[in-house]
Parts: sequence; C-alpha cells; structure tokens
Amino acid sequence: MLKFFKLLIITSFVLLFTACSSKNPPLQTVEKVELNKYLGTWYEIARYEHFFERDCKNVTANYSMMDVETIKVINRCTKIQTNDKKEAIGRAYATDDTNSKLKVSFFRPFYGDYWVIMLDENYKYAVVGTPSREYLWILARTSKLDEKIKKDILKKLPNLGFDTSKLIWTIQE
Repeated sequence: MLKFFKLLIITSFVLLFTACSSKNPPLQTVEKVELNKYLGTWYEIARYEHFFERDCKNVTANYSMMDVETIKVINRCTKIQTNDKKEAIGRAYATDDTNSKLKVSFFRPFYGDYWVIMLDENYKYAVVGTPSREYLWILARTSKLDEKIKKDILKKLPNLGFDTSKLIWTIQE
C-alpha cells in the first residue's frame, strides 16, 4: 500500500510539471459535458502507458457526485500477471462552466488535468487527454468499442497532437 501511495505522489508531480511544459498548440475540448450523463462506469479501451496502470487489465473508472461540485472517482484494474485487484479513489472538479476541463487528484493537494476532447452525443464513448499530450484515454460504456468508432477516433487524434502509436489497447475480459 505504501508503494501505491508513493506512485500516486510521483504521478501527481509528473502531471503538475508536464501540464506546465506543453509545446503543443492549445488542446480543444468538447463544447459541453453534462455531468449527470457522464457519471457512472466507463471501461478503458486504450491508454498511453504510465506506471500507475502498468500491467493492468479490466480497467474501469466510476464517477459519482460527492457533493454539488466534487466528483468521486474510483479507478479499478486487475494486474495481468497476478490477477490481484487494484483500486484508487480520488476526486475531481470542473474548472470551467463547460465541465469539459477537470482537475483530478488521487493524492491531494496535487491535481492533474482531465480534459474531455471527444464525447459521443449519447455518452457511449469519450476520449480524455491532457494539454501536455502525456496522457490519453479512450473510454466506453461497454468493454468493447465498435471498430468504425475506434477508427474515427484514431483518425482524429493526430490532428489534436496525440501519437496513436503510443496507445496501449486494454485487455477487457
């Protein structure tokens, strides 16, 4: 458990400093996120590799309201090699009226960016990234994403400054 908290501290510092050193053009987010529609469970379809999810499969994120302004975040995964289950509980809050730019923390007081850059009109899939382009997640309401949708997302990502060759496709059993 202590190792997990050390990883969270390091992650928070990485998020903090990479957000300040972006050389890419400004990252555009979706026009509006209706939080009530966004709440619930999302399955990770793909991500950029990072140490706090390394060797993880069956990755999910669950969002629920803690209070009027704070979102509770529960990330879960199963370690591929050992089948041990991991869970991290954090909190998030919107930084603007569109709710498309959020700050997330799993170890306060350190917060990282969580920007919704693509969102299905029916909230069936979402793409979340950071302005530094260090982090990227493709999420869906189901454990599998339609191939046509996946191809459409992959076609758009390079124009937003994301390298699709860096994506790790999450095992969802």
